[in-house]
Amino acid sequence: MIEEEGIVMEAAGGMAKVSILAKSACEKCASAGVCHPEGDDSYLEAANPLNAKKGQKVKVVLAPQVFLKASIILYGIPMAVFVAAAIIGKNVGLKYGGEAQSDLWAFLSGMAFMLVSFFFIRRYNRKVEKTQEYKPVIVEILG
Repeated sequence: MIEEEGIVMEAAGGMAKVSILAKSACEKCASAGVCHPEGDDSYLEAANPLNAKKGQKVKVVLAPQVFLKASIILYGIPMAVFVAAAIIGKNVGLKYGGEAQSDLWAFLSGMAFMLVSFFFIRRYNRKVEKTQEYKPVIVEILG
């Protein structure tokens, strides 16, 4: 389980906006400013089955299989599409443009189809945002 602690900033309708707290391990991390930039106003939207109230400290959990599935959708699919389209583009380039232009065909076809895959992922994301499938869940009220 991926667990984080945070403070509920808003709670309404079974959902809560949670500001995730930086952990002590973050202080030594070179990328801490990326995850928790100072003055960051971004929040995590989580299911709130415990009816946590504004200002309460909570533990938020995201199942690892959900994180893995989301990572594959966001990174794996576009990369696989890029490689497949580049291979096809290279072969088409060799057949119709000769050796000199085949790398350009590979790059352009790979990029074009990768952008198309991002379009479909964005459409899928809009549909999934309305469900609870990828949302983290508040599992404990800490204080």
